[in-house]
Amino acid sequence: MSWLPIALVAVPLLGALAAFVRAVRDSAVAWGIAVSAAVLVLAAALAAVFDYARPAEMQLQTDQPWIPGLGLRFHLGVDGVSLPLVVLTALLTFLCFVHLTGHPPEGGRTGGLVVTLLVLEVGMLGTFLALDLLLFFVFFEVVLVPMYFVIALWGGAGRRVAAVKFILYTLLGSAVLLIGLLVVWTQAGTLDMVALADRHGSGIARSAQILAFLAIGLGLAVKTPMWPLHTWLPDAHTEAPTVGSVLLAGVLLKMGSYGFARIAIPVLPEGAAALAPWLGAFAVAGIAYGSLACLAQRDLKRMIAYSSVGHMGFVLLGFASLTPVGMNGALFANVAHGLITGLLFFLAGAVKERYGTADMVRLGGGMLRRLPYVGSLLTFACVASLGLPGLAGFWGEMLALLGAFRPAAGLSRPPFLVFMAVGGLGTVLTAAYFLVMLSRVTHGRAVETVSPAAPLQPAPLEPAPLEPAPLEPAGPLESARPGATGAAGAAVGVDTRDGAEPGQGRRRFRDATTHELAAWLPLVALIMLFGLWPKALLAVTTPAVQSLLGSGAAP
Repeated sequence: MSWLPIALVAVPLLGALAAFVRAVRDSAVAWGIAVSAAVLVLAAALAAVFDYARPAEMQLQTDQPWIPGLGLRFHLGVDGVSLPLVVLTALLTFLCFVHLTGHPPEGGRTGGLVVTLLVLEVGMLGTFLALDLLLFFVFFEVVLVPMYFVIALWGGAGRRVAAVKFILYTLLGSAVLLIGLLVVWTQAGTLDMVALADRHGSGIARSAQILAFLAIGLGLAVKTPMWPLHTWLPDAHTEAPTVGSVLLAGVLLKMGSYGFARIAIPVLPEGAAALAPWLGAFAVAGIAYGSLACLAQRDLKRMIAYSSVGHMGFVLLGFASLTPVGMNGALFANVAHGLITGLLFFLAGAVKERYGTADMVRLGGGMLRRLPYVGSLLTFACVASLGLPGLAGFWGEMLALLGAFRPAAGLSRPPFLVFMAVGGLGTVLTAAYFLVMLSRVTHGRAVETVSPAAPLQPAPLEPAPLEPAPLEPAGPLESARPGATGAAGAAVGVDTRDGAEPGQGRRRFRDATTHELAAWLPLVALIMLFGLWPKALLAVTTPAVQSLLGSGAAP
């Protein structure tokens, strides 16, 4: 029995219990960093001892009786599909705690946020490690409550409505998912995900497979999210605090798409083949809708949220092809999206804290002059997200489109060629909305659009962690001190607006701080690594994908 999967789930759980019992306040973030760092070390150890010569096999398994009367087992393990997501989850959680070092939540309650994020990590890691259907469902549900509180307690002005919308949508999806899992259990007589995947649908009638795939697919589609079940996502992202948006986009959305790769497609191959064209159609509808919606947005965080709908559409399109190429593209896009969108939400949060708004019109442009580090990293993240070759965002979308070009045998090719064309158009629209955003925010002449009589301040119910450097207007004859430095060694940029109106003066802007760069630069490095060396990820996922598709899947 391997202890690593158990430790990965137990350490954040024990850390959350310890933080709750001790009610840590002043040292809460330090405790969160320590616990999440320990989890990251365990995830790195898991990756180090993983046998990369056998990535298709389930390794480091823990299989113990859980509820013997029902035949339920506490079964954990990892293979080439789940390993990258386990490491991604541990990394993003650790970076979120690093980010909290200089961005404490509003109104205190830092200890509560630390406990909530650690419980959230338990559910996220458990979902990717679980090998029992009911155990998977339990971990899948564990994440809902802490994420609800992250949004409802530490979110923006509309946090209550966004949190309720999030919990209602996801609970409804979970209820449908449970029905599908129960159909599989009654037909196959087991909940063991390894055994079910090895059978490739044997023993489950075709009609039952279609019904189960429909129910499981709908439940997973809410979390992914698939159009038109996505409407909870923009509100949740817009109102969530920065760390909530990062984990929501970087990990929670991946839990839904992971369910397609781990359960729906390998366990129910005939149901997948019957409903794959519909899955592809909704996927490309999401790509087109998300891209067009981004073009109409003014709020930076809301635009990034809608971009997730489009990017996750490529993931679903790759799954719909039912080919190793398409599924590899979907899994690659999963990891790339987690890295890139996590970085985008970190940067969007930094922009909102400095300017007091995420409205792209009110930001006024010229960010590369005001905040050269933040503006440069925002440009890099946008270029990576639009799929520039050489960065991680390119490979997943390209492989998903290639899978649609040659779908699995038994699937009608003409519809998938249409899906590929629409997906290709979506990549063009993606480039369009990101370039429009960059032209508004980072480039051009800095133009002040807020009256100096009402200095930029965060909304009353939104966190304002960077209070030492508010965007306060100086007096008409006062200029910011060049070369001044902010907390933690931050550089201070000076807005030298030409043609300022009398009484407007100049505003000071603090550039990226040390702890922010510590949270952002690892993501930049991984985006470049997987973009220049995609084999580092594809070599792990390809054998596992071929095994999951099995002999009944198209080559």
